[in-house]
Amino acid sequence: MYCGLLTKSSLQTNSLNTTSKYQKYYLAAFIYDKRDMSEAPFIFEYDNYPLIPIKFSTNERETPLIDALLDSGGDFIVIPYAIAKYLRLKLQKAGFVDTAAGETTLYKTVLTMVIFDETRTYMYDNLEVHVSDRNDLPVLLGRHPIFEDHEILFQKHQNKLILQPNQQH
Repeated sequence: MYCGLLTKSSLQTNSLNTTSKYQKYYLAAFIYDKRDMSEAPFIFEYDNYPLIPIKFSTNERETPLIDALLDSGGDFIVIPYAIAKYLRLKLQKAGFVDTAAGETTLYKTVLTMVIFDETRTYMYDNLEVHVSDRNDLPVLLGRHPIFEDHEILFQKHQNKLILQPNQQH
């Protein structure tokens, strides 16, 4: 699995010599092994729920930024069917699961996921995710791989979620 890091120093500017917040997210990131990941944590502010800005992509398509819910009770990443359809993903049936919202059919697929903070990205390439046949669920970021690759810290009184990359990955 590979990661890409986008930093302020790697940004290119436009003809007006400026770079917007959104331009940063679309610029190419250099790719390297996760063991080389910076020690700096990713810090996200949140109000009611721990949301992390992400994008999913394939070779042909990319989603806009999506606020994904960090789900410590989930085993893996689950996306609604509408996202899979938009990305034109090939799905393999994985089975049925009971959730708090009821029973759902899950499918497996592989794609790229990028986590964004204000200055850089963390990329998961060839990531297996599960697709729910329902569209009334948010994107859920379960324990694999987020909790395996990061120490997670909730600073509730400061409304901050901190992802500190593990050094052993």
